[in-house]
Order: sequence, then C-alpha cells, then structure tokens
Amino acid sequence: MRSSDRTIGRRDLRDAAALGAAVAVIGMSFGALAAAAGVPGPIAVAMSLLVFAGGSQFLVVAVVAAGGSPFAAVLAGLLLNARHLPFGLAVGDVVGSSWPARLVGAHLMIDESVAFARARGGGAAARPVYWLVGSLAFVCWNVGTVLGMVAGSAVPDPAAFGVDAAFPAGLLALLLPTLRRADARRVGAAAGGVALLATPLLPAGLPVLAGLVGLFAAGREPEERS
Repeated sequence: MRSSDRTIGRRDLRDAAALGAAVAVIGMSFGALAAAAGVPGPIAVAMSLLVFAGGSQFLVVAVVAAGGSPFAAVLAGLLLNARHLPFGLAVGDVVGSSWPARLVGAHLMIDESVAFARARGGGAAARPVYWLVGSLAFVCWNVGTVLGMVAGSAVPDPAAFGVDAAFPAGLLALLLPTLRRADARRVGAAAGGVALLATPLLPAGLPVLAGLVGLFAAGREPEERS
C-alpha cells in the first residue's frame, strides 16, 4: 500500500496550502463586497456553504448591487456555472465510484481542484490531490467569507488591493505545464481568442462559456498502429 506521503507529495501540499491562502483572501473580498452591497450575513454565508462557486457568487452580488432582480442574479450564476458540466466529464473518474463520493465530490468541483487533478493526469492517481484541494478550498473560502463579512465596512473596494487577480494568476500557473501538449495549446489559444472577442459583446460571465467552443480545436488523437 502506498503511503500518504507518496500519494500526496510535499509539492502538492505546498501548492494546495498556497492556493488555500489565496482562496481565503478572495473569500474575504467576497464577504466584504456582499456586506457593502447590503446582502444579509446569513445569506452570504449560506451561499458560500451551499453554492461554493466564487465566480458566480461575485456575479450574483454584482447583479444585486446594480439593482437587478433575484431571478436575474440566479440565472447569471447558473449560466456562469454551466462550465462545470464539461468539468464533470473531465474528472468523472477522479472523484470516486460511490454515490456519496460523487455527491460530495461534485460540490468540491471547482476550477482549482479540476486543474490540480488534470495536472496529475486524472484517474485514481489524481484522486487524493483532488480531494485535498477541494476540501481545503471549501474551508478557506467559508472562513474567508465570514471574516470578510465582519470586516466589510473597513474594506470598501477589495479589488483596489488586486485580490481579484489572484485566481486568474493561480489558474494560469496550474495550466502552464499542460501547455506542453500541442492539443492543449490549440484549445487554450482558441478558447482565449473566442472569450476575448466575446467580451465586448456579451454580458459578464458569458464570454467564459463562449470560450468552450475552443474544445473543438483539440482534434482527434492519432490512432495507434498495431
């Protein structure tokens, strides 16, 4: 039986801890923004516990702060979270085989846990790091939300501190090793180009979904010759 140190290496622990710290900071900014927008504390905390999707939570608060209806806020969040459908297909063999594992694992399926799992190649070998990153991010996000709600009045504009750039920078660092593959480079370039072109034309959140068409640039793997 392989030891935990071999299954989850020191590098994985270090990277997960660094990501957890960044998640806590972003969670604090979400809590502060929610407080500034007049979102009741219990609702903000419930969102972090039950939704656990930073992008959609920020989007919902932004829509509410702009005077949008709750229906529009929820619809915007659902559209942004539609990217989890291909995520589920990508890490279906990573989460586990039992229904409890799949239900809990689906709740922990965020951009970062998926990126870590894919960087490990997927499959059972990536399962420990998937659960480590997802669980740690869940705890840090919720703790950060509570702290941000408490200190919300003291941080009127969290984006002024640059914390809004922490997630994109972290994801880029995780994805860079996979760009050694030609198909990954094609998908990345196509998805980024489509999202960039769609940004002036579509509401916030939708350019990310439009970038999914970049998956068609992957092509088919060449068949192995017998």
